[in-house]
Amino acid sequence: MTNTTTINWPAPAKVNLFLHITGRRWDGYHLLQTVFQFLDYCDLLSFDVRNDGVIRRVNGIPGLPPEKDLIIRAAQLLQRTTGTKQGADIHIDKKIPLGGGLGGGSSDAATTLTALDKLWDTALTREQLLGLGLQLGADIPIFLSGQASWAEGIGEQLTPISLPEPWYVVIVPPCHVDTAGVFNKTELTRDSHPIKIENFLSGQVVNVCEPVVCEAYPPVARAREWLSEFGTARMSGTGACVFAPFDKRDHANHVLNKLPAGWVGFIAKGLNRSPLFDMA
Repeated sequence: MTNTTTINWPAPAKVNLFLHITGRRWDGYHLLQTVFQFLDYCDLLSFDVRNDGVIRRVNGIPGLPPEKDLIIRAAQLLQRTTGTKQGADIHIDKKIPLGGGLGGGSSDAATTLTALDKLWDTALTREQLLGLGLQLGADIPIFLSGQASWAEGIGEQLTPISLPEPWYVVIVPPCHVDTAGVFNKTELTRDSHPIKIENFLSGQVVNVCEPVVCEAYPPVARAREWLSEFGTARMSGTGACVFAPFDKRDHANHVLNKLPAGWVGFIAKGLNRSPLFDMA
């Protein structure tokens, strides 16, 4: 019934190096400007191909029912779109925190689309996969593109960008930020003046979600304040994770080792190319 494979497919985390909201679309989606960069901190997925069409999550993610899991939804969408009779048992080694602004669910979905397109031999083009990803979520195309990018629109208009690849200290506050709740806050700035890439490169950027989240989630504010003592600390996306770049791994390790007791964090290398595309 299954064709077993032991290959682990990486689903990397991302950070948003800034986030501006420039308006809203007719359908309520926010129009953004942001820069995505990948981290070498990944969920790992493996797929056992089935010949009976069943798509099954072998191990669960606490608090996430299968019908809401982007991994399952991505596999089902690819199956419906291509008409394949194949299915899969899917296993995930989950490392990226939920609700942290690091794109874990979107990355898992992109890896699922990429891996099963290959394992099922459905042979969609990159543009077709991007189209499927956008149906599932605005962040998924960046993970399917595989390159650090300047993003506009709702996050799907991507321009590859070459960035320094520093070591990041990432702090994971003990809270799960509700993205929809952040975007619905009346005090959220939604009229940022559109900027150009050179403005970003010169540092003329902020994350407009940061003050809103820090007000609503004090652990995020405390993490940002603490990390700011050592470098330029920012919140990723709609939070909750906070990060700061360092030129050397030793420096990042030194900061991580100073974390207050009970705090959770990790270091990761910034990447301009997704490790997924060393496999695809």
